[in-house]
Order: sequence, then C-alpha cells, then structure tokens
Amino acid sequence: MANLRSSKKDIRRTARRKERNGEDRTELRTYARLLLKAIKSGNKTEALTVFSKLSSKLDRAAKTKLIHKKNADRKKSRMALRINSIETKAA
Repeated sequence: MANLRSSKKDIRRTARRKERNGEDRTELRTYARLLLKAIKSGNKTEALTVFSKLSSKLDRAAKTKLIHKKNADRKKSRMALRINSIETKAA
C-alpha cells in the first residue's frame, strides 16, 4: 500500500480511470456487435444509424487515447466496407 498522500490519490485516480475506460470499451464492443447484427440481417438503414453512433464513439475513444487514432480509422473503414457490401448483394 502507498505511504505518500499523493500516491494514495494516484491510486484512487487510476481506479476511476480504469472503471471509466472499461465502460467505454464495453460500449464500443456493444455498438460493433449491433452493427454486425444489422449487417448480417441485411438491414442497411439500421446499419447506417448504428454505424453513425459507432464512428462517433470510436472518434471519441481515439481523442481520449482509449484506442489509437489509426485503430479507430481502420475499424470505421472496415465497417463501412461491410455496409457497402449489403448494397452489392441486393443488386
């Protein structure tokens, strides 16, 4: 256990950050899962609405350095390709 007052504060701060980061990561995974489910069902309008929310969450996560910016860009790009493939299958 920490002895210094500032070290105890650091431990508390780290615990708060860890909890918040865990919630944010879970939210990212949930939106990704919802998007994949919408893509699999072939519902493009639902997929686009979920993609909008997911891309916003990814950008915010990259901004706060929860994930790397290029990681967020890559995930958005791959999901966009999957959404666009719905249209080509229907045509």
